[in-house]
Amino acid sequence: MIAATPRLQRAPKAIFLTSSRRYPLPLPSAQARCYAAPKSSTPPKPRPYEPEKPLVSARPKTSQDATRLANLPKQEEAKQSVKAPYIRIAVGVVFIGSIIYSMFTSPLQLTEAPSIADRDSISKRESGVTEKSPMRLRMEALIKEKQSEIVAALQELDPANKFRTDTWSRPAGGGGTSCVQQDGNVFEKAGVNTSIVYGTLPRPAIEKMRVNHKAIDPDVDSLEFFAAGLSLVLHPQNPNAPTVHLNYRYFETMDNDGKCNAWWFGGGTDLTPTYLYDEDAIHFHKSIKDACDKHDRGYYPRFKQWCDKYFYIPHRQESRGIGGIFFDDLDGQEKDQEQLFSFVKDCLSSFLPGYLPIVTRRKDMPFGEREKQWQQLRRGRYVEFNLVNDRGTSFGLNTPSARVESILMSLPLTARWMYMHEAEKGSREERILGVLKQPVEWV
Repeated sequence: MIAATPRLQRAPKAIFLTSSRRYPLPLPSAQARCYAAPKSSTPPKPRPYEPEKPLVSARPKTSQDATRLANLPKQEEAKQSVKAPYIRIAVGVVFIGSIIYSMFTSPLQLTEAPSIADRDSISKRESGVTEKSPMRLRMEALIKEKQSEIVAALQELDPANKFRTDTWSRPAGGGGTSCVQQDGNVFEKAGVNTSIVYGTLPRPAIEKMRVNHKAIDPDVDSLEFFAAGLSLVLHPQNPNAPTVHLNYRYFETMDNDGKCNAWWFGGGTDLTPTYLYDEDAIHFHKSIKDACDKHDRGYYPRFKQWCDKYFYIPHRQESRGIGGIFFDDLDGQEKDQEQLFSFVKDCLSSFLPGYLPIVTRRKDMPFGEREKQWQQLRRGRYVEFNLVNDRGTSFGLNTPSARVESILMSLPLTARWMYMHEAEKGSREERILGVLKQPVEWV
């Protein structure tokens, strides 16, 4: 007789917690229990406690639960991806808001303060140059005006050969204009230059300048400065026409705010003939003396002597030419600033009346190879003085960012040096050498 097989009953369900959901799993059935291993007589060893792990592979109750379970990581990821742009926007709003707030509550320093040169440029552009402007701006305006006037007058002497005009600027501030004519019918080389310089003086230069200007602070390591000048040199083609030189300048030192703490004027003009014509020398000196006498009758004899001493070539034991006037370092100890500025203006105005009549009557005179050779020898002396003895050339070449072409504009286009050259006795060449060895009082 076959024993009745026990009826399989539905197994009770056990509940396991996975995350926050309950997933029902069936308990082992009775039939499954029939195949369990027989109980051992020896009791099993106790197993160490291990925390239960959620059964991730447990089956969901329904298909909807399965879909929710599958989509759960994606939903969490989507939530995070939605949150990220809002976080970035919030941070950006706070950052931009802080910048806007700082702009209204405190000045935002993005660039350096404007330099003295920049401030002067703004002042000229907005208000122009008036009698109330700083002297440096008034001197700059004066030399530019006189440059245009002189170039126009010289151009009339030789209309076919135009002046070349170069305008340049300096990185530290300032600049200038060079007007040069070469190989013309009247002038072999003619240059009329303006120069405006802003810069910083190092301590050695300050100590050297303080010898003549006690107003300069001796305790500073550097000092802002401004220099403006008009310089011209005219070398005619004809040996009978004299070379002429002119330079008038203004110099001042300033604090960082542009306030002047020391200033002075300098300059002069002189004539260097190849052959001497007394009437030319007298006319030139008289025009200068008339300008000086308007301001001080002691100026001409004093500055004429200064010129003879300055334009002296020690290694040749002779002067460069027949002189004119020269002065330097004229500051408040001499006269007030307005008086000295007026004096410089009158000296500049006297140049064309003093020189143009001379070159006009000499430029077409006949000459030969002998006269041209002597002219080249005298120009060699001119070069020697400018490169060896002239303080202006030395200062210019040692100024940072110097424009060498403008500084050496004063040199002639051609020159000559001959070994042991001697002038013939009783010649015109010997006569001019005698005057160069011993200066003459022309007026």
